This record gives sequence, C-alpha cells and structure tokens, in this order.
Amino acid sequence: MPWDLDNDRPIYLQLMERIQHDIISGVYKPGDKIPSVRDLALDAAVNPNTMQKALSELERSGLVYSQRTSGRFITEDETMLKKMKTELAQQHIRDFFEQMHQLGFSDDETLEMMQKTLKGEKQ
Repeated sequence: MPWDLDNDRPIYLQLMERIQHDIISGVYKPGDKIPSVRDLALDAAVNPNTMQKALSELERSGLVYSQRTSGRFITEDETMLKKMKTELAQQHIRDFFEQMHQLGFSDDETLEMMQKTLKGEKQ
C-alpha cells in the first residue's frame, strides 16, 4: 500500500500513524521484527532520519521495542494493542459523525442510515 504522505502535517507523524495502523490491522503481528530504518525509509520515499524519528517515537510509546543487535520488534502487549485499536476506531467514528453533522444529519438520522446500509436497504 502506498504511503500517501502530504505536506500539511509533519512527515514523521504521518509515518508513525501509518506504522501504527499497520500494527493494529495485523500487517505486523505482536513480536514481529519490523524492517530496518533504511528499508522503511526507502519504501516510504523519505529521509532515513525522518523514519528514525518516527520509530523512536513509537519506541517511546511502547508500541515498538529495540534489541541492540537484532533490530526493532512489535510489542507483544495484547492489552496495549487492543486499547490502541479501540481508540483508533472511536476516533474514526467521531470523525464520521462530525462529517455527518456538517452535512446536516442528526445522530439519529445517521444511525438510521447506517442500519439501513448494513441491512442492504436502499435509501
């Protein structure tokens, strides 16, 4: 999947978000070794120093840890991963409802549309 970075926000934050998403969605499993800074930077078409900053921040958060000569690995803390996944989902839901409010829909109208959509009904 392409990295789709934009210039509106710091690149390292976007890199962090992408790697977090990959971890939460299962691209990387708990305990997996992640690619090297150079490999990730090459894949994302960014400076290795920028990728290093993103990975260092992920380490600081506890999502990734280093083993001196072996590289970086994904945390095996399932509770942390589940919490992050839930928080990300909640943020997406809040963003969705905010967009629906901007379109003029109430929460009840939005929920009704969602239920109909899930049942395959036409609006």
